[in-house]
Amino acid sequence: IKMAATLVSYWCDSDNETKSHVNPEKVDPDALAHLQPLKSGKTMSLTVLNSAPEVAVKEAVETGVHLDPSLKEVTYNPTYETMFAPEFGPVNPYKSQQMAAPRNMLSGYAEPAHVNNFMFEQQRRTFSTFGYALDPSVDTSQNSSNSYIGAVDEAEKNKGLTVFEVANDIDNYLGPWAKYVDEKDGAKPSEEEQKELDEITAKRQKKGRNKEEAPAEEKTILHVKDAYDYQGRSYLHVPQDVGINLRTADIPDKCYLPKKQIHLWSGHTKVGGSVLFPVSGHLLLSCSMDCKVKVRNTLVFKAVRDICFNNTGSQYMSAAYDRYLKLWDTETGQCISRFTNRKVPYCVKFNPDEDKQNLFVAGMSDKKIVQWDVRTGEVVQEYDRHLGAVNAITFVDENRRFVSTSDDKSLRVWEWDIPVDFKYIAEPSMHSMPAVTLSPNGKWLACQSMDNQILIFGAQNRFRLNKKKIFKGHMVAGYACQVDFSPDMSYVVSGDADGKLNIWDWKTTKLYHRIKAHDKVCISALWHPHETSKVITCGWDGQIKLWD
Repeated sequence: IKMAATLVSYWCDSDNETKSHVNPEKVDPDALAHLQPLKSGKTMSLTVLNSAPEVAVKEAVETGVHLDPSLKEVTYNPTYETMFAPEFGPVNPYKSQQMAAPRNMLSGYAEPAHVNNFMFEQQRRTFSTFGYALDPSVDTSQNSSNSYIGAVDEAEKNKGLTVFEVANDIDNYLGPWAKYVDEKDGAKPSEEEQKELDEITAKRQKKGRNKEEAPAEEKTILHVKDAYDYQGRSYLHVPQDVGINLRTADIPDKCYLPKKQIHLWSGHTKVGGSVLFPVSGHLLLSCSMDCKVKVRNTLVFKAVRDICFNNTGSQYMSAAYDRYLKLWDTETGQCISRFTNRKVPYCVKFNPDEDKQNLFVAGMSDKKIVQWDVRTGEVVQEYDRHLGAVNAITFVDENRRFVSTSDDKSLRVWEWDIPVDFKYIAEPSMHSMPAVTLSPNGKWLACQSMDNQILIFGAQNRFRLNKKKIFKGHMVAGYACQVDFSPDMSYVVSGDADGKLNIWDWKTTKLYHRIKAHDKVCISALWHPHETSKVITCGWDGQIKLWD
């Protein structure tokens, strides 16, 4: 039907008749002729929506009625200009459509509404499971069939229960872990099957059981004719002709580069490390993969990983691959105590404090740092934060803290006797640092990095990497080559995988000197604490050399 006005018709009862909004003057009589008569008892009400927006706008302007942007229902067809006209004032010629239209999201305007998260999820799951959900546009307090959308019949059948309410009400549902209808209580194996299972279990337990190996008997060999001189002094006594003041521990004013080899010690097959006697440095303690620790030739029957003296040098500790840490008497060479937690110890250090000489810590292969008391032989603390085997332990900050490095490529700083690290240093560019040495002034840590660099970290407070002090030029990837400083902090020394002794200048980080010291890996380099130019190197060729 083509009409000048759009006719909207609807039915209503005579007792509930709606008033007509038709303006007879604007209705085309020819259009009304096509309308069919209505049934008795019914009347027709017509509403005419003006199809000419210009007229509606004109009338609205003439009557002083403006289009309120807060309205949600409009009884006429407004124009685009009317809908997006400014509320007050003149039109802004520079205002775009995006600026004019009220928007609170990318696609337009969304009315704010509050929906409880639990209720929304409840109805979503109910609709997904049973096909019906509450109609959010209907008052749900009436609980009628009109209150649901989707499978209304199913909603009436279940009385509108949700998935959280039907667990015990629909089809005898007992939960996700309930048994099947015909399922019997836990099936038990027959006697033959049980016997076979017992045999298999016994074999597995026997195969996986760790045998408690008894520690091997230690042997000590004395290579000198007499253990004591005519005055009854042992070889531990510091010689009087070396000019060392044991009270002040004199440090040379100026150190120089070593130039030639002046002595050679042999007897090992593969030297793993060495340490000098405390304070005086007149004795050298070495360990080797040939199962020997030498001040004297002490046999421990497994390759020795690390060694360390106590403060006085009267005792030393060895860490070997037989999973034992052993405390030795330096003078007699006798084994005093043995300690083990059935893991391989990679490094060991006594607490340097005078009142804590009975305590030592060891870095283990099971990622832990274990603290023992030599008086009781018991573990008194465990530091378990690393993610890999612990390679080095170094005491700093007047022995109140210690630094540990690990195969997990991190450096951690610990307060003594507190099993939680208070400083954790790990960067994506960092590599494992299996050898760490504290500088003579106690301010720096030299760390041998597996990317062929020696990194310097501050040993006080923040433990930051000193990016201006990086020593390069040697090849150490895969080897824990020991680093050391000259007593006056002028030089840094290190061995490398090629058997060379490398010497850098501390201030400029320039590689000053390189000496072919060993035929195989030079695993350790020690600068004598009281000599100006004497350096001791240890190699995997089984030799220990003194350079001056």
